Amino acid sequence: MTTQRILVVGAGHVGLYAALRLSRKLRAQLKAGEAEVTVVDPQPHMTYQPFLPEVSAGNISPRHAVVYLRRELRRCRVLAGEVIRIDHARRVATVQPITGPSREVGYDQIIVAPGSVSRTLPIPGLREQAIGFKTIGEAIYLRNRVLERLDVAATTTDPAIRAAALTFVFIGGGYAGIEALAELEDMARDALRYYTELKPDDMHWVLVEATTRILPEVDPDMGAYTVKELLRRKLDIRLGTRLESCVDGVVKLSDGDEFRADTIVWTAGVKPHPILRDTDLPLDEKGRITCLATLQVIDADGRVVEGAWAAGDSAAVPDLTRPGELCGPSAQHAVRQAVRMAGNIVAVMRGGTPTEYRHKYAGSVASLGLHKGVAQVYGVKLKGFPAWFMHRTYHLMRIPSLNRKIRVLIDWTLALFLKREVVALGELHDPRESFTEVTPPVSH
Repeated sequence: MTTQRILVVGAGHVGLYAALRLSRKLRAQLKAGEAEVTVVDPQPHMTYQPFLPEVSAGNISPRHAVVYLRRELRRCRVLAGEVIRIDHARRVATVQPITGPSREVGYDQIIVAPGSVSRTLPIPGLREQAIGFKTIGEAIYLRNRVLERLDVAATTTDPAIRAAALTFVFIGGGYAGIEALAELEDMARDALRYYTELKPDDMHWVLVEATTRILPEVDPDMGAYTVKELLRRKLDIRLGTRLESCVDGVVKLSDGDEFRADTIVWTAGVKPHPILRDTDLPLDEKGRITCLATLQVIDADGRVVEGAWAAGDSAAVPDLTRPGELCGPSAQHAVRQAVRMAGNIVAVMRGGTPTEYRHKYAGSVASLGLHKGVAQVYGVKLKGFPAWFMHRTYHLMRIPSLNRKIRVLIDWTLALFLKREVVALGELHDPRESFTEVTPPVSH
């Protein structure tokens, strides 16, 4: 019997959960060599993105917010590299390993789930001055950056340098921006107890949102509550305002305001991964792979592209609970789509019929710092500590692997008895600097 080869492009929420499900449903076939699941991702881990704000705030160890692929996917083959081209007509994907020449990997079924990247705009200075908030590396960097700026502000005698060091600008009022802003401000406020030279009012935390509301995923009254909570903490909320320039760290806003900021964070949305443009799979006007509710890829005429599947941020999947609309780019949809898709692939391989994905969006939960949050789940609205507790409980249940659940729970338990860690490890970002400074160059 010919081995059925399944290739999974990307090991994010969709890729990891789909591969886990496939390895369980095809356990006997994988053991007998009748099936093979290959997962390709440039990172050796899956990042549980909802925990990034807590990682940046020091509430969770960075290692505990990621899931090691080779340990969780022992029945799968894991390739450390990036898919740079997909030729579905030939059922071949080109993989660029971390080092060395590219290679072709054949398949019979392909799951295309590379995820999304930050959606940026052509704003002067943005590329040079700003940082995103989608990866574990960005979360660690931002934590170190904020704490390092506190040290700069506490040491300098120049008022302009101090003001710029203590100004933190976040662009985008969705969940990523709000949680990152709130958690980091909460951490910085905690850290100030060790800085006799600084006061909380010296810090300037700014949220810039182009629309007139934040957290569009929840009802307007919950968004309004969040704004009031942030204003109570003396954060600067700029609604209906756009970033026009940040050249050399000078922030210029559409409301006419202008100031210097050493830290600029871009969280204004996402877009499908650019790798999708290097495939022969059909895309919609926004660059997403067109799909049926069964997660099967379809062409412009609505015909199924045999052997091709997609889900998550990179796929345009109909939302059957809201006719005429598509499923939003959320971890909630991604995980459930992955499970449904894996079941459908196995069904098709065994001659069965795929089942449509249908899931009514349960709602959203967000942390606004330690013991503070906002939540709207199945129409129930919570604020403050109950919302924060629900946020933690929900995500503790959703993060993959018992190992990570236990480690995260231990982190949270220790935080009940020990003070928050607020030490910066800035050397992580340039570890060879101290060595190269003392090592003379040698001509050769």
